[in-house]
Amino acid sequence: MSVKIVLRAIVATTISLIVVMWVYALFFASKQSINKFEDRDWAKKAQARCLVAREERNLLSDYRVVDTLGLNALNERANIIDAATDTIERFVTEFRAALPNDPKGAELVDLWLDDYEIYIADRRLFANNLRNGVNLPFAETAIEGLPLSEKIATFAADNEMSFCKPPIDLSV
Repeated sequence: MSVKIVLRAIVATTISLIVVMWVYALFFASKQSINKFEDRDWAKKAQARCLVAREERNLLSDYRVVDTLGLNALNERANIIDAATDTIERFVTEFRAALPNDPKGAELVDLWLDDYEIYIADRRLFANNLRNGVNLPFAETAIEGLPLSEKIATFAADNEMSFCKPPIDLSV
């Protein structure tokens, strides 16, 4: 057997495997997200509730110039962060009391809310650090190298609950 024939066989096999992979991926593989649950009514109610929380946070917006804030600026900022975090904590508590009706949804939302509670604790720690004069950038818990808020936001997006994504108020 010549080298040319062996190389042609390897190239042909590789191309065939790539074609088979793409045919499977495009026509046979499941297109549904692993995060998606069945109880769409629950997701719609959650979306509406998260919109209320978002509007509550918008009312807390503070657009003052940092130079004009004075000596108590960090404490004031911490209070605003706590009030914004309260809006998140309220919907997390409400969602815990009434999980989706389908078993997969109940399990996944429960895990999602666990992540949200870690995120809330991160926000509380940040606010407490500001009160103690530590003015470092917000650092949230990372899971497998990714910020926890990204995991929370992905789940919300996969279930058409875009208003339930974590706010980006501390990432700036």
